[in-house]
Amino acid sequence: MKPAGRWWGEWEGHRQARVICGTKGYMTSYADDTRFPGPDPYAPLRDLPSFGLSSTDLVEGDEIPEKHRAPESVSPQLAWSGLPEGTKSLAVTCFDPDAPTASGFWHWAAFNIPTDVSELPTNAGAAEDLGIDGVISLRNDSGNRTHFGANPPAGHAPHRYLYAVHAVDVETLDIDPDSSPTVLGFNLHFHTLAKASITATYEDVGEG
Repeated sequence: MKPAGRWWGEWEGHRQARVICGTKGYMTSYADDTRFPGPDPYAPLRDLPSFGLSSTDLVEGDEIPEKHRAPESVSPQLAWSGLPEGTKSLAVTCFDPDAPTASGFWHWAAFNIPTDVSELPTNAGAAEDLGIDGVISLRNDSGNRTHFGANPPAGHAPHRYLYAVHAVDVETLDIDPDSSPTVLGFNLHFHTLAKASITATYEDVGEG
């Protein structure tokens, strides 16, 4: 049964456009890679412009270096530029869509980062406030408020780790600090002006 109303029409139109256009303009390069068991988590969401994002620790599409995996869980350096007009704060997230949970796995979720910050140094995620006044980090799916590194089940499959920086249109997101990263994601859907991301991968080839 199809949902009724304008929402369905908009969704169906978006779905057909994706079928016609393939990956161009709608999906990031990893979306159609059959090595990965999970979906593209951003595909059902709004198409957003991007901006400059770089890392001295991660390379797009490459394996995550050991120090950024659990148990060390050192957060990677991230630097951004070219934020869109109207950006009033930033959020940083890391999500694994390939975790065998039916809902992925959040590794990092921090928000209310001021716009005069243009870089997070390596291991900034070891502090709940990233070393920046006013920043809030939510509990990730490991139960901690600090960055949790890649830790896929042995023998499962390659996993993607999507490190994303979100340009937000309000100075502070009014989110309960005890909320889940999913609540942050919901709010970001309505308040994000642009998003940039780096996707790195890791597979534990040991026996499960």
